[in-house]
Amino acid sequence: MRPSVLVFAGSDPSSGAGVQADIQAIAALGAHPLSVITALTVQDNDRVYQVQAVSAQLVQRQAQVLIEKIDVAAVKIGIVGNRANAEAIAETIKLLRERKPDLHVVLDPVLASGHGDTLSQDNPLQAMAMLLPLATIITPNLPEAEVLCGGERRIEAQADKLLFQCPNVLIKGGHGQEPDVVNRWYSHGGQHTWTWPRLNGHFHGSGCTLASAIAALLALGKPMSEALESAQAYCQHALISSYAIADGQRIPDRSATLENNA
Repeated sequence: MRPSVLVFAGSDPSSGAGVQADIQAIAALGAHPLSVITALTVQDNDRVYQVQAVSAQLVQRQAQVLIEKIDVAAVKIGIVGNRANAEAIAETIKLLRERKPDLHVVLDPVLASGHGDTLSQDNPLQAMAMLLPLATIITPNLPEAEVLCGGERRIEAQADKLLFQCPNVLIKGGHGQEPDVVNRWYSHGGQHTWTWPRLNGHFHGSGCTLASAIAALLALGKPMSEALESAQAYCQHALISSYAIADGQRIPDRSATLENNA
């Protein structure tokens, strides 16, 4: 049997990000995605024009039916849509943790699209505040880390603040100014840094791809350090192999497996 990853995410009609990206990445790495839709969006490969959150009752019902029958090996959270949905997701995680106290939860704190378009019907920080203490690891990019930390711009200070609530923090450097992308992992055991060549162009759904890859590898039983390194290698390869569907952001090729990437 394949281990299953329970995904809470919004639907992206362009299939470049959101739950469509999560499904592709998790399946490529050998786990099975269970997809709970939290929001419907109107978007293309560049811009988000509208977000309609699914009702919290329906979010909870989608998850309930799945967890009553299927063993969940890890959870990945993306767009939640609104505070009510965050509450429903939190309740689901608490139920799962009663059965599996060491359940991994990967939180991708998506606060806005790459162009700054809103992805929530209310204040997304309120939703993050509810979910952050339940996460095993949080994967903010630099702008997200700054917002989550009340405007703090020093990365070390951001990490210290986030570690008060979550045991692992991966601050992604894709929005940085360095010649290479520097991703920094902070935990109570120390810090580790990865450096990846900065690629030309812009990509739709790279954050979803990385967070889902981490969740899949954790579901497969990989230790955190190995899951983070392998997920980044997989994501980098997906970006190198990206393709265009129109002008604007490119789509990561998530069909590549770690074996192809080796």
